[in-house]
Amino acid sequence: MKFMQFWWCLIVLATGAVGLPAYAELPPSVASALKNAGIPAQNVAVFVQAVEGSSPILSHNADKSMNPASVMKLVTTNAALDLLTPSYRWKTEVYRDGTVADGVLQGNLIIKGYGDPSFKAQDFWRMLMSVQQTGITKIQGDLVLDKSYFSQQVGPRKTFDDETWRAYNAEPSALLVNGRNTSFKFVATEAEVNVSQEFELSEIQIINRMKPAKGACGEWRSRFGYTVTQQANGAVVTFNGTYAPDCGERYLELSVFDDEKYAFYTFKKLWRQLGGSFAGKLKTQDVTTQILNSQAVKILAQYSEPLAYVEREINKWSNNLMARQLLLTIGAEKSGAPASEEKGSVAIKDWLASKTLNGQSLAASELVIENGSGLSRIERMNAQHLGRMLLSAYISPVMPEFMASMPILAQDGTIQKRLKESPVAHHAHLKTGSINGVSAIAGYVLDANNHRHVLVMMVNHANAGASKNAQDALIEWVHQQP
Repeated sequence: MKFMQFWWCLIVLATGAVGLPAYAELPPSVASALKNAGIPAQNVAVFVQAVEGSSPILSHNADKSMNPASVMKLVTTNAALDLLTPSYRWKTEVYRDGTVADGVLQGNLIIKGYGDPSFKAQDFWRMLMSVQQTGITKIQGDLVLDKSYFSQQVGPRKTFDDETWRAYNAEPSALLVNGRNTSFKFVATEAEVNVSQEFELSEIQIINRMKPAKGACGEWRSRFGYTVTQQANGAVVTFNGTYAPDCGERYLELSVFDDEKYAFYTFKKLWRQLGGSFAGKLKTQDVTTQILNSQAVKILAQYSEPLAYVEREINKWSNNLMARQLLLTIGAEKSGAPASEEKGSVAIKDWLASKTLNGQSLAASELVIENGSGLSRIERMNAQHLGRMLLSAYISPVMPEFMASMPILAQDGTIQKRLKESPVAHHAHLKTGSINGVSAIAGYVLDANNHRHVLVMMVNHANAGASKNAQDALIEWVHQQP
């Protein structure tokens, strides 16, 4: 093993000193882990280069177009920081189309969204409290939602897989509240299993047929199922199966309402909690003409946290819906509303083509962006182009914000439990990606002498889910570089 490490050192020194082509063979520890997982080397792409280096120290199938899964979020978020700036904020506007007297709005309350991916229930509460502070406590008309900033979906709801109600399958919206996500909490005793909503909406009825199980928690999610039944004014969610007390508190996120209904039900709950009165209905329409003709009067505009903060939730916890919202925002800001995924994709491709590294363009002809989140079967990029983008990002003005958005190895986000006992723990910022048949990891790794390297590894194979040990071996190999 010492001989092999010495041999690799000679290769690294030669590559860095005279600019020889990167070594294409995988390090022995990585190759061995892939063999044990039943993954051929031809189904793996790797790119490693020191950020101050002029050429990669390892390049294996790096020009092969592959599905990057959620690692694609690095492309979307890096482009957003550069194109929109880290201080970019989304707005949500509130209008009225009637007069106000003695606290009563004789007309409709209008909410116009601009795609804020981070608009939570507490933000909605704060906005409605501000509305009441302007003197409105009773609404005689309806609630009108304007979602025209994003292109409207035509046809049935699209889903990535057959888990129709899972939160990751929710579609983007210009007015997205809580990611229209209902989080169901599970807690068990020896006698019963309790299922409750984290943010309770009365329109959701839970039928709990769960029974406590004995023993270790294990694969808790595989031990129960659920059904969602839509009703005229709500939904019924039925849970069947078992849950062990050993599991403690666990959560299942479902999206049982569309964006309009979720926003409407949340509005009614919060408005009444604030002491307001409302008995109207839900309407959805584009009010741009009313605004231009002064038929709708702006009450206020509320702004999100800066993009630099929002991106941390996207990358550290791999939030697919937020990444999709971000791609649409890029498209709207660069090509005008209504936003579309095509506009966002074109903007990012043009952005990459406009940038250079060591005099060479970052254009990626193989790049395919469907929704910007990586939750896709058709998104593509090769390891070399992703690696070169990361190298460029490291010397860009937005590098601190970009790196801060990525999970820290063995510390937080999606890699908080990986390599905890390894010397490389806390010495890497890495984004993971995983869907059936795809596993990827990319980001920055510090070596033992605190020299930072870009690392990209993509695996496209039926056994990709078993490539974690190979990825970890590559991370440790980079950390051991002289």
